This record gives sequence, C-alpha cells and structure tokens, in this order.
Amino acid sequence: MITSGSRSIHIFNGFLNPHGGSELEALALHALLSDKANTDTRLWACSSRASAALLSQYPIQRISPARRRMPDGGTYVFVGAHWRNKLWPYLVKRPTRLIYVYNTFHPKVVALTSQMPALLAWPRTEYVVISAFQKALADIPGEVVVHSSAIDTDRFTASSRSQECPPGKPLVIGRMSRDTPDKHAAEDQVLYRELAAQGYAVQLQGATCIAGNLADVPSIRIYPEGMLAAETFLRELDIFYYRSGAHVETFGRVVFEAMACGLPVVCHAHGGYADWIRHGENGFLFRTTDEARAILAMLTSDAGLRKSVGESARATVEAMHAPQVMQTRAAFYLR
Repeated sequence: MITSGSRSIHIFNGFLNPHGGSELEALALHALLSDKANTDTRLWACSSRASAALLSQYPIQRISPARRRMPDGGTYVFVGAHWRNKLWPYLVKRPTRLIYVYNTFHPKVVALTSQMPALLAWPRTEYVVISAFQKALADIPGEVVVHSSAIDTDRFTASSRSQECPPGKPLVIGRMSRDTPDKHAAEDQVLYRELAAQGYAVQLQGATCIAGNLADVPSIRIYPEGMLAAETFLRELDIFYYRSGAHVETFGRVVFEAMACGLPVVCHAHGGYADWIRHGENGFLFRTTDEARAILAMLTSDAGLRKSVGESARATVEAMHAPQVMQTRAAFYLR
C-alpha cells in the first residue's frame, strides 16, 4: 500500500479520453497542487478502461486491491467520477476530506455521492462545480464552491494568422469538440454550407460523426477528434464558432482555449462559458441561427473588430488564471 503524509491529496478520474474535459480537469488540478510544499499529490484511474496513452504520459496509477496499490488516507478528490458501487472504497483508509468536482447535470450522480453508505462512514461530500451557470441549474445539497476549469494560458498563445487575412486566402471559421452527435446542432450544418458558399473556409475537428452530411462541400474540412493538438488547430482559425446539440456545456473548455488564442468567439448563449463572455467586448453570444449569421457577417467584414475582441478574449482568460486566483483555489484543497 502506498504511504503518504497527512497532507496527501488523491485525485480520481476514469482517464478514459485523452481529450476529455474531466480528464484535463483532473490533470490540471494535479499540476496545480503537486508543487505545493509538504503535499503528496497522486493520480488514480478508477476505471479498468483507462486510456493507455494517458497512463503512459502521466503518473497515473490503477487502483488494485490485489496488488495493495490503493490510496491511503488524506483528501480524496473525485473529478467527474464517483466512488459508489465499488469494492475498493471499503478497503482503503478513511479520507479526512471528500471532494467531488461535479461537471455534469446528471442528478443520479448527486444522489450517489451525497448519500453515504453507512458501512463506508466517509466524511460528508464537499462539491465543486465549474461554472455559476451549472450551480444555478444543478440541485446540489449544501454549500457549493465554483472553480472554473484551468486552462494552460502559456500553451494557447495568439493565433499564427494575422487578423488581416493573408492575400488570396479565405477567412477560416471553425470549431472543435468531442466527436459525438450530441455535440453538434443540426441547424449548424446548414450554416456551414452557407459560409462555404460565401467563400469562407470551414474547419471542424471532432465532427466525423456528421461528415457524411457535408461530404459534398470540399471547402469544409473535417478532422477526427484529437487529430491536431488543440493549440495547433485553433491557431489556424480566424473566428471560433460554437454551439452544441443535446449536450449542455457546463463550462466549455474549448471556448476558453480559443479565447486564449486571441480568437473572437461566437457561441450559443446557453452554456457555462456564457458567464465569462461580455457580448461585443470579449466575444459574442447568440440565441438563434439568424443572430449567429448576423454576428459572423459583422466579424468577417471587420478585421479591426476581430482583433480587438480577440485581444479582450485573451485578457479574460489571463484574468481567470491570475496567480491570486490559482492560489485561492489551491488553498481550498490544501486546507
């Protein structure tokens, strides 16, 4: 069994998808806490289907009671994962604090994590949500802390394209997401066709699930999820556009990655990212497709507007990750 001190922090996640939001959230939290004095921070894969790529790239351990490889007390932080209906929690040392970073709207998960089995006798769950939008919609008992997902602002630097589009090259409008149908709104496929017909290049990463509907439009380029690193893909865009389908974004990490690249973002108003977007200043919000069309038409015709909004977007993400903000966040887990 792993031995750790009184200031040990164990971070749990399924670690299924190298591009998943909860996986990146867990890794960012580990990076934030791992360099703190007198603190032993460890990563644990609580799914048997953990990604081989993540396991090889990061110091993630699989939980294995048979091999006596388990957390040994301290603070247990579950990020987008939960501990119920598992055997191993009954075999490990009782945590001193139990924190659940809740990044969905699934009421079943709240029920599972808020009602502790009598035999387990773990401390009461402390909840962290990733946006005020999520906190307002989710029914979570007790006090709830809001911590936005961490973005590596050094990794996502300004776009390599000038705000003045290079001569002879069309403006590039694009988006990226997980490659599942619930991430794509059906009406956007019509909009992509319209943009292509107007002479703009459209680039979509994580959209092979809708590729068959757009295959006849050569100026729409579609990439599989994760084919290009997020920073590489985003730096080739002039405008970032985003709306999801049935999936509701509790935060929308990719929107903030685009803002960190200095891109003007045009996003549907229903999502956690909307808490941070000041319409017309550091991004744009729309409710209807017609509103989206009007915003895109304004941006494509005004290089100065793209530049000023993109610069404000970058400044917003920097402010979200100011040293004092991150110190306060770390202090919550270390107390």
